[in-house]
Amino acid sequence: MKTTRTQNIFRILLALFMIYAGYSHLTFNRVDFQAQVPDWLPISKDLVVVLSGIVEIGLGLCLLLWKKHRARVGWVLALFFVLVFPGNISQYLNGKDAFGALNSDSARLIRLLFQPVLIAWALWSSGAWQSWRTSKKK
Repeated sequence: MKTTRTQNIFRILLALFMIYAGYSHLTFNRVDFQAQVPDWLPISKDLVVVLSGIVEIGLGLCLLLWKKHRARVGWVLALFFVLVFPGNISQYLNGKDAFGALNSDSARLIRLLFQPVLIAWALWSSGAWQSWRTSKKK
């Protein structure tokens, strides 16, 4: 599926954001990201942060470089954003501070509203949504 110049710019920005976020999971924001791991998850919070950081870097690189499967990567990235959403909800419900800016219920609630934006961004910028709509018309 061919994407527009605007979609490509936003796809590249999202890919770079994902690579940066993944790097920050593994380095300077590692403890802050642990605040998003729900207490009910029966796995080490640090392991979850490290693994999600690796996945984010991988998804960012795929979104940036894997043109042939760009739409599929968009769907996988959207699914990733859905899968990490319970962690964001847990952070809000448990009032856990992180990153300096997420230090109030209102800030954590506003952050929740951005998850659907990230999902839509992944689907639109990768051409995944357009590809799905085109395949439905056939």
